[in-house]
Amino acid sequence: MLDWLRRDPRAVPTLAVAGRELPIVVRRLDRARRMTMRLAPDGSEVRISIPTWARSAEALAFARSRQSWLERQLTALPSPSPLGPGTTIRFRGEPLTIRHEASARRRPVLDDGALTVGGPLTAIEARVGRWLQAEARTLLTRDLEHYCTRAGRPVSALALSNARRRWGSCAANGAIRINWRLIMAPDTVRRSVVAHEVAHLLHFDHSPAFHACLATLFEGDVGAANDWLKREGRGLYRTFG
Repeated sequence: MLDWLRRDPRAVPTLAVAGRELPIVVRRLDRARRMTMRLAPDGSEVRISIPTWARSAEALAFARSRQSWLERQLTALPSPSPLGPGTTIRFRGEPLTIRHEASARRRPVLDDGALTVGGPLTAIEARVGRWLQAEARTLLTRDLEHYCTRAGRPVSALALSNARRRWGSCAANGAIRINWRLIMAPDTVRRSVVAHEVAHLLHFDHSPAFHACLATLFEGDVGAANDWLKREGRGLYRTFG
């Protein structure tokens, strides 16, 4: 949802956190009144938002002062969870149990809270991943058509993203990319990300006008959806990291 600024990797400062060197990405926001910091969903970088008047050096000092907090956040990231018979994944916010029947169709079949997968055991994760991405494309296409219509805009081109650092993006040409892992989040969370990117078709920034537009487009609670992603988003990388 946020278009984090990228620089030459050699110029990006880093911070040692729990034995890893994490890049520190600083972003200035017109509406920011104080510095805020968070860890990327996959733990790959530290993100700091600062007011336009603040200095980058202050952001770096802020990150160093919160090093212990970052270590706790990093160690709390979910451990990779291999997929197999009997394991549970999320689908549209609800638990979905994986079943394996060697003689079943190779294309997974959804029925009553379970996903039955055929073929060899070694192919389960790949097949389930492809099934989730196909479901994501179907629902995200529907979501995008809905919000583009509400915004009075032509339906943008949609691409599924495998990004590890953000949930969605909107290019200058209007093309929209959405992280396919959102198929595992509740519907309202997934739709909030799509609405966010469609709002960028009208306001290519995060100005008050953008937020007013988003509030008009999205039928749900934007704040609650964002809170869910901050709280639960990292868990969407547990299986398909």
